[in-house]
Amino acid sequence: MRPLAIALVAILLAAGCSTARRDKITVACGASERWCAMMVKRFSDATGVEADFVRLSSGEALERIKAARARQEFDVWHGGPADSYVAAKSQGLLEPYASAKSGEIRPEWADREHAWSGIYAGVLAFCNNTKELAKRGMKPIRSWRELLDRRLRGGGVALAHPATSGTAYTTLWTHVELNGGDQEAALGYLRDLHPNVLRYNSSGSAAAVQAAKGEAAVGVVFSHDCVAAQEQGYPNLEVTFPREGTGYELGGLAVLAGAHNPGSARRYVDWALSGASQRLGPLVQFYALPTNTGVPAHSKAADPATVKLVPYDVEVAGRAKQALVGRFGAEIAGPPG
Repeated sequence: MRPLAIALVAILLAAGCSTARRDKITVACGASERWCAMMVKRFSDATGVEADFVRLSSGEALERIKAARARQEFDVWHGGPADSYVAAKSQGLLEPYASAKSGEIRPEWADREHAWSGIYAGVLAFCNNTKELAKRGMKPIRSWRELLDRRLRGGGVALAHPATSGTAYTTLWTHVELNGGDQEAALGYLRDLHPNVLRYNSSGSAAAVQAAKGEAAVGVVFSHDCVAAQEQGYPNLEVTFPREGTGYELGGLAVLAGAHNPGSARRYVDWALSGASQRLGPLVQFYALPTNTGVPAHSKAADPATVKLVPYDVEVAGRAKQALVGRFGAEIAGPPG
């Protein structure tokens, strides 16, 4: 009887593990830690599906997803600029899914083949520490050219590395667009900026923290990251936008090819695209623009009507990413420190 009992226990345990696996998803999350934690909790509360997350910058997420292609560790990718989702789609890493909620999303902010959908949008900005700039005899930065000022030498500018950070790649591609598609000119600008950079962070939002704490005089970030830092008790911060024009991120959302739990991954996408989900960001000081047409922008979100935006083509930027980031690493700065 003992061998039979052991066998039955083993079968029951295996069944239990299988059921738990079917009722759980893991999310690779590319936004702020607080936003990620809130999103997976609210999804679990709404659906009963257990969910957890790993916070990863978009470049890190893409590499992890690619490395685990044969045995995928994530079910859903949520947040982080869509350029990386375009790159992932081209490598067969995403599972197309036409959600019933897709019709509520602005059509220009989603993949036409349903490989990914836009979930929020954020505008690239300067996060100015007015006190630190004043020490250097400077006012808040309002121009990409001003960012090259010699008074910012020695670490005056906080910036991330485009190999790991979607924010930094948005910065790089913004300069491609500002120069009429000329990648050489874009790399030339960032080469000129290099002596002013404090260090190349792995995460884009870290630049807002560095500016807030006075480690740098100005950070290049998405505006909602700087607003969040302001609300966390740093009154010397001021958000400005470059007068020449600026780029923007379209935060992505996708079911991953090889997901262990594709059914619940699709439920997560349905939930995340909904108006109820897209209203949650301000609860954790996340003021990006919603992509659901039924959700109004928060008053603290960047207003695209008042900011000069470059014609940022996410598809073209995504296809160019690998080669352009490779050149940045080889010609300007090695891996982030």
